[in-house]
Amino acid sequence: MSLRTAARLLSAPLRRVAQPRAAGASRAYAAAAQAALSVLESELDAIRTAGTWKGERVITSRQGPRISVDGSRGDILNFCANNYLGLSSHPEVVKAGIEALQKYGAGLSSVRFICGTQSIHKNLEEKLAQFHEREDCILYASCFDGCFGVLLGPDDAVLSDELNHASIFAAVFRLCRAKRFRYKHMDLNDLEEKLKESQSSRLRLVVTDGVFSMDGDVAPLQGICDLAEQYGALVFIDECHATGFLGPRGRGTDELLGVMDRVHIVNSTLGKALGGAAGGYTVGPKALIELLRQRSRPYLFSNSLPPPVVGCATRAVELLLASNEIAQSMAAKTMRFRNNMTQAGFTISGTAHPICPVMLGDARLASLMADDMLKLGVYVIGFSYPVVPKGKARIRVQISAAHTDEDIDRAVDAFIQTGRKHGVIS
Repeated sequence: MSLRTAARLLSAPLRRVAQPRAAGASRAYAAAAQAALSVLESELDAIRTAGTWKGERVITSRQGPRISVDGSRGDILNFCANNYLGLSSHPEVVKAGIEALQKYGAGLSSVRFICGTQSIHKNLEEKLAQFHEREDCILYASCFDGCFGVLLGPDDAVLSDELNHASIFAAVFRLCRAKRFRYKHMDLNDLEEKLKESQSSRLRLVVTDGVFSMDGDVAPLQGICDLAEQYGALVFIDECHATGFLGPRGRGTDELLGVMDRVHIVNSTLGKALGGAAGGYTVGPKALIELLRQRSRPYLFSNSLPPPVVGCATRAVELLLASNEIAQSMAAKTMRFRNNMTQAGFTISGTAHPICPVMLGDARLASLMADDMLKLGVYVIGFSYPVVPKGKARIRVQISAAHTDEDIDRAVDAFIQTGRKHGVIS
């Protein structure tokens, strides 16, 4: 008797017993899976019915002011990327990424404290600290909850603007153990009331976006810093939509409003103006950054930033340290779009920021207009709930330093055609 035959005979009783149970389990599993699928399909149908379905267009070229989109003919003008300075495909930035890939490899296969720190990581951190004029810097694969859970405990308090970015909201209100307060959007009187309510706390941290990404409005940092100093609080700003182009030298909202020496902690990203790849960072007092290296879970348990990303971001920062010419080119282009759109009859939210939300209100209208804009060769996206509040759907336009005046005028003309078609303007 062969071993295979013996094994088959020995296992036969087990198979006879197991098969009915397996069949029953299989039917139960299939029923449970079908029930779950029905729930999912119902949720998806509700999204489609509400007009808030978020499709993904496929770009077949590099990121830039002009892109190729699958299914569209010719170059498409891109007006919805966070590529504020046009550095995502800047020749020097791309070259630096290629050189880093060749010299340092594709990735580290490790976290920073084990064997994932390279000289290029330290170099970029030094340059970012220099750029923001802070003592030290720490890089993250993602800054999500990088700071709050380490700095603040149950005896502390965090005071957050009610319209802060969703990642801040989640980090503060779901992952942080401190007492949590939400103050009305950019309302200094309400912030002061919350500061009074939290006076018994050990540490208090006021947290705000420097620029609010959906509306393009700028936080009142001077007033926030005044109140923080009056009540003994620290100030944290998220600068993802300001770093590189706001302020005379592009340092951000704190430079724009003259409070660089009064803001204690700055959080920002490499994934927007600084090359547009991925990753983020925190700059601030050296003691805080050292503590984050010891205890920040996203830092300790996430792989190091890939060398090509670091190489690209480093070159982007070097370009900004060497000249403020790119940053200064943004203001005139931003106001050209805003003024021309306002004169045409559109309502544009925010002031003087390259985030230019074209307010429409209705989610389905925003989606339909965005589709029609693409047919006219302009890539924009409709934003609706849950990205923005219900009833405040919009098309968020973002101006880049890489756009020409002709690009901006063409986008305005496309909006006018589409707006008239859908009755938004006369």
